[in-house]
Amino acid sequence: MSEITGRVIKTYNGYYYVLGRDGVTYTAKVRGRLKKNRFLLAAGDWVTLETRGEEGMIETILPRRNLLQRPLVANLDWLFAVFAAKDPDPSFLLIDKLLALAEAYDIPAALVINKCDLAAEGFLAAIRSIYEPLGYPVYFVEARKGKGLDPIRAKMTGLTSAFGGPSGAGKSTLLNHLDPSLRLETGAVSEKIGRGRHTTRFAQLLPFEGGFIVDTPGFGNIDLRELELPSVEAGFRELAPYAGQCRFTGCTHTHEPDCAVKAALQEGKIAQSRYDSSIMIRQELAEQKKRGKKR
Repeated sequence: MSEITGRVIKTYNGYYYVLGRDGVTYTAKVRGRLKKNRFLLAAGDWVTLETRGEEGMIETILPRRNLLQRPLVANLDWLFAVFAAKDPDPSFLLIDKLLALAEAYDIPAALVINKCDLAAEGFLAAIRSIYEPLGYPVYFVEARKGKGLDPIRAKMTGLTSAFGGPSGAGKSTLLNHLDPSLRLETGAVSEKIGRGRHTTRFAQLLPFEGGFIVDTPGFGNIDLRELELPSVEAGFRELAPYAGQCRFTGCTHTHEPDCAVKAALQEGKIAQSRYDSSIMIRQELAEQKKRGKKR
């Protein structure tokens, strides 16, 4: 037996498929002491394992850079939030929820707007003016025609990237153009990953340009349950510097006097849509917390 380092690329029925640095994919199980937490091990984890032939036993999980909870995937370099300019109509709230989730988990994020040929007048300019100053790369694409994808491909090269966003935004079409071997179709089975749409609960890593694309089933349903109320401002880069300057601790930035966030909004330092999203997310989390206490 020999010990090697590798990366978990897929989990299935208690088995972990680990791509070793030697280029071999090992079918592995976890050592007994690691089984206490069923979801301890995630796709994307770097691990050490004892190997015999092409089988292995995972001994340790190496430190993670980040961990997305739903779907469970570790060590992401990029999260691309994919939304359509139309069909379905874009939602600033959903965009901001996904970006807040990325901030909460310390995952670098970029925004991809698909179906740009259908965009309402002024929409693309508004998106750029809101998100680029915050440091989020913004890409305008027409996935069906393969337009605008080269900068995204260059950003992904050698790295591990996931794509999230609502159903119908064109994630599958975009991924097909980035990697035609995926052959993803709505309701069809991907020949590369061997499953139909929404039939798998767990993420898996697919080789791409020296890195990986993370297949993240069900990542259109954005779940903020892991966020805590104090984390809302932390999920909004432009709000965080002002939140600590409010007169009252625990300020909700709605009705309180001497609110630094509302002052920044009035001065144009915070976009109205971003402020509105932060308030709606805070209210949603508060409602979830109330419902949890009643159970």
